[in-house]
Amino acid sequence: MTSKVTYLGNLRTNSVHLKSGSEILSDAPLDNNGKGEAFSPTDTVANALASCILTVMGIKARDMGISMTDSVAEVTKHMQSDPRRIAKIEVTITMQCDADEKAKIILERTALACPVYQSLHPDIEKVITFNW
Repeated sequence: MTSKVTYLGNLRTNSVHLKSGSEILSDAPLDNNGKGEAFSPTDTVANALASCILTVMGIKARDMGISMTDSVAEVTKHMQSDPRRIAKIEVTITMQCDADEKAKIILERTALACPVYQSLHPDIEKVITFNW
C-alpha cells in the first residue's frame, strides 16, 4: 500500500504517505462547494505533473553533470464543467542551469516522457513551456 486517505469531514481529506509519514491535506475548491484552504484533488494532479517533470529532469541533469537547483515550475490548471474534469494544465518551467543546446533538447524530451505526463488522459491539454 502506498498511502492512506482519511475523510475528515467538511469536504477535507488527509493523505498519509505510508513509507515516509508525509501528509497532504486536500479541500474541495471554492467553485465546488469547498473552502479552498488546501490543494484540491485536481490541484494535486496538476502539481504532480510539474513535480514529476522537475524530478525526471533532475535525474537526467545530474547524470549529465548539470545542476538545476532552484529551477521552478509554475502550474495553472483549467477545469471544464460538463463533465467536470481537468481540461488543460499549463506548466512554465524556469531553468536555473547552464546547459548547451544539446543538453536543453535532452532535458526537454526527458520532461515530456515523465510518468505523470504519460499517464494523463490524452484529452487533457498539456502545455509545457521552458524558459532557459
